[in-house]
Amino acid sequence: MPLSFADPSEPSLPLHVIEQDALEDWQAGQSDLVRSWIAANGFAAKLGQVLMIPGQSGSADMALAGYGSAATRARKRFCLAAAAEKLPEGAYHIASGLPEDAQSVEALGWLMTEYAFSRYKDQSPAKARLVAPEGIDAERVTALAEAESLIRDLVNTPAADMGPDALQEAAEALAKEFGAGCRTIIGEDLLTQNLPMIHAVGRAAESAPRLIEITHGEAGPKLTLVGKGVCFDTGGLDLKPASAMALMKKDMGGAANVLGLARMIMATGLKVRLRVLIPAVENAVAGNAFRPGDILTSRKGLTVEINNTDAEGRLVLADALALADEDDADLVISMATLTGAARVALGPDIAPFYTDDDRAANLLSAAAARVADPVWRMPFHVPYETMIEPGIADLDNAPSGGFAGSITAALFLRRFVSNAPYMHFDIFSWNPAKAPGRAKGGFGQGPRALLEALPGILEDN
Repeated sequence: MPLSFADPSEPSLPLHVIEQDALEDWQAGQSDLVRSWIAANGFAAKLGQVLMIPGQSGSADMALAGYGSAATRARKRFCLAAAAEKLPEGAYHIASGLPEDAQSVEALGWLMTEYAFSRYKDQSPAKARLVAPEGIDAERVTALAEAESLIRDLVNTPAADMGPDALQEAAEALAKEFGAGCRTIIGEDLLTQNLPMIHAVGRAAESAPRLIEITHGEAGPKLTLVGKGVCFDTGGLDLKPASAMALMKKDMGGAANVLGLARMIMATGLKVRLRVLIPAVENAVAGNAFRPGDILTSRKGLTVEINNTDAEGRLVLADALALADEDDADLVISMATLTGAARVALGPDIAPFYTDDDRAANLLSAAAARVADPVWRMPFHVPYETMIEPGIADLDNAPSGGFAGSITAALFLRRFVSNAPYMHFDIFSWNPAKAPGRAKGGFGQGPRALLEALPGILEDN
């Protein structure tokens, strides 16, 4: 079901958003009946508390939503969504109490309470609907919510139904919706078009490896997005244990996030010449699987020693990044569920990113705070370059020792982008526990922050 605001022309119930320390003042302007009802029901305006206030007829006359304290809100995102999920079915409009600078983010969080992954079983999302607060860009907020819904659906779908072929279909559907171009290079054609590492990683799977390309826009800076589309990762011949394989349907989270970002860009009309590249593969086990000890030659000509077939994401990204770098792009961004080291460092909630551009990093960090899409800059630490140089090949896909795994992966990828400014996101794209506005399962990391920051990052290009 599309995520959307309630029709403002239809009846809706006033909703008062009340901070804990403002409850007493708010009650002072209410009737004795309202004050006694609040007291009888123990409403203290704690974060996520809701209370329906009856009128003279006995039906609801207004609703209250607890907004907690500044300290409790600092520990959450989408704080109003905590209340929205508990309100009875119906339409509501903000009558008072929601700070103007929080309205867009809280409205987005409310829309995302309507999300449910219902492909295999009917689910029950929140049914309280919000009239878009006056003053927000409702179309933009809706576009963000729809893109988030796309990301979640793609990541949540199991690999049996979201293999390389299905990911291609999803990309083609998105391109068709916005009148974008879309082409795909499949199977042996990857070799004839010099994308050998994408072919090597995916050749053992039943669904052939492929490179998906979307293009959109004829004016503005050239922006290329590259997303890791490993639709399932067994680990290859370096087979993962079952516990590590359980969530590998989400190993195409980078592809899902760049498709979500592309959707945001096209829906909001950001003036860029957009190019999306998705190497889509399944890292499977068969007699023709690539092996530990193999040395692959990349599109760029750099040779790569395979010391672990489970470090396959950087291989497929490398060929796609080399292709992206041949196009004189003004900015290349890669997104990938690439390393467990990033999760150890920053947990599942924060998206690590890498860039050599201090100005871009500052713009992105500031933008992330405004749109509740947390990111954290990590270093391209040059002294670690020696860790990815094995001696018998130009690069090592899985340096021994286990130190700085996210950084060495980022350094590996940077070797394939020589011309364009480059930014890399090592995301998780999975919410391990339900939170306000965020169901358990797949979710977007970085696209909202990037959309907010891109006009400033690209303005000089």
